[in-house]
Amino acid sequence: MTKIAFYDAKPYSQKPFEEYVSQDLTITYYEHKLTRDTVESAVGHDAVCVFVNDTIDGKVAERLGEMGVGLVALRCSGYNNINLDACARHGISVVRVPSYSPPSVAEHSIALMLALNRHLIRAHARVREGNFSLNGLVGFEMCGKTVGIIGTGRIGRHAAEILTGFQCEILAYDLHPDQALSRNPRVRYTELDELYANSDILSLYVPLLPDTRYLINDTSIAKLKPGIMLINTSRGALVDTKALIRGLKNGRIGSAGLDVYEEESDYFFEDRSEDVIADDVLARLLTFNNVLITSHQAFLTREALNKIAVATLKNIREYQEGKRAGALTHGVCAKCAT
Repeated sequence: MTKIAFYDAKPYSQKPFEEYVSQDLTITYYEHKLTRDTVESAVGHDAVCVFVNDTIDGKVAERLGEMGVGLVALRCSGYNNINLDACARHGISVVRVPSYSPPSVAEHSIALMLALNRHLIRAHARVREGNFSLNGLVGFEMCGKTVGIIGTGRIGRHAAEILTGFQCEILAYDLHPDQALSRNPRVRYTELDELYANSDILSLYVPLLPDTRYLINDTSIAKLKPGIMLINTSRGALVDTKALIRGLKNGRIGSAGLDVYEEESDYFFEDRSEDVIADDVLARLLTFNNVLITSHQAFLTREALNKIAVATLKNIREYQEGKRAGALTHGVCAKCAT
């Protein structure tokens, strides 16, 4: 019997695991995240199952190794919150779900574009109050607009295919261009500077790696087409949030749709409606009427949740059998991690 400590458990994440788990696995669900302060709750377990805001740094990995935990099973594709070297030193395998539902994330990014463009949140709030005025709600046609896509892995490719259905022109950037996508007459691979200067909308679909951290910063923002719409459904730290705020204030960035935030772990996935937001940067970001923030929910579809559960349990089962399916090393390239 393999015992699994499941962290950052929410009802929507538990349900599919309970449906697919086999009798040779026992899962203990914890609402709290896995951190240095909570790592002792893993005592007596063989594996830990974690999500994007759990933290396994060197100290946590060391303690897990001392407890005899042999596996970290990620319920996501990103792994920037895991110290892989420390896990390897302490004999801990790390597995992930490299692709659970690219359409879910891609479709959410398009939803952010449309909601921002057509001012749907403001329009809905007005109508609820009996205000049927259209002043201030003018949008633009997506048809014919140029969308810059950085990262054309599984999610970015799907987003590009949706946007070509809107008859958008796509400027794409990826160190490993997708050959099938490049044959689409509406898609052209180019360098970042050209993409920045000519895109009406910029959407990010890359993992968080040392060379992508703060990809969007003061320097890159200065190169953007004035009034551009920025969309980020990948990882918060791809964007320097303070630089984003400066870009919003000076008008270089016309609007922003964010499903992630670089310091999200204290807020996202939790109900903080009774609390004061102590994060001054997040609080400032929330004051802009041209910014739409969702709480890391791009993945949140029935299809994705089921695929996450099935793939994670498969990884654990293969670990039981002495395999290292999906195991991570630092050799994983950016293309494979999207």
